[in-house]
Amino acid sequence: MDTIKIDQKDINNAAWAACDTFRGVVDPAQYKDYILVMLFLKYISDVWKDHYEEYRKQYGDDDVRIRRKLERERFVLPKGASFYDLYEQRNEANIGELINEALDAVEEANKAKLEGVFRNIDFNSEANLGKTKDRNRRLKMLLEDFNKPQLDMRPSRVSEDVIGNTYIYLIERFASDSGKKAGEFYTPHKVSELVAKLAGPKPGDRICDPACGSGGLLIEAAREVKDRNFALFGMEVNGSTWALARMNMFLHGADSARIEWCNTLTSLRW
Repeated sequence: MDTIKIDQKDINNAAWAACDTFRGVVDPAQYKDYILVMLFLKYISDVWKDHYEEYRKQYGDDDVRIRRKLERERFVLPKGASFYDLYEQRNEANIGELINEALDAVEEANKAKLEGVFRNIDFNSEANLGKTKDRNRRLKMLLEDFNKPQLDMRPSRVSEDVIGNTYIYLIERFASDSGKKAGEFYTPHKVSELVAKLAGPKPGDRICDPACGSGGLLIEAAREVKDRNFALFGMEVNGSTWALARMNMFLHGADSARIEWCNTLTSLRW
């Protein structure tokens, strides 16, 4: 197995280059969701693939035993729903539908963690991705870009911190390209870092951001605590941004974070 480590810069550059397929024809505020969802799917597929290979070494051809072990993974990948299954079907005329179906299957298999996370993203959208021929070409190129060696995110090659940093890097770049509209989903990293330091979270604290956007401030606050003894809570009114925040938490190992999709002002009970 190739265990050459990937540098943060290399994975950042490869992920950003994957945006070239959309740049100039789709607004960054729209295509950011497609890129970030694909990054997330690729990550969980690579983790699954890495662990599958480990179990094959332990259990040989005992596929039943291997599957039983895989069912206890942090994220379960149903048969036919991994990134690699989609990559093999990249030339299909209905590739947008196939990606949607794979995401639905992943969400269903991980309902406690991912329910609703992919509901606002449509890889078969003519309005966002163009007519069938152009849409299929763009999605094929997207799958090919994420299949590059620099985006092989197996745990044996890339640490979870690196993946989480790449996710934040992409959100920051999308915010820069989106201009003033980016305030809906992103607070500049240095601002989040400063606010987190000023808040001074300590071990044992319950940390809440009532308008959390894509969750950058919560991640910075968690880093300030410097151990795992804290609880994260967030609220976000925009469905797409809420989904980004949920994925952001998982990519930083904050699986227990509770991020609610709601309007803070109208949902609070006094």
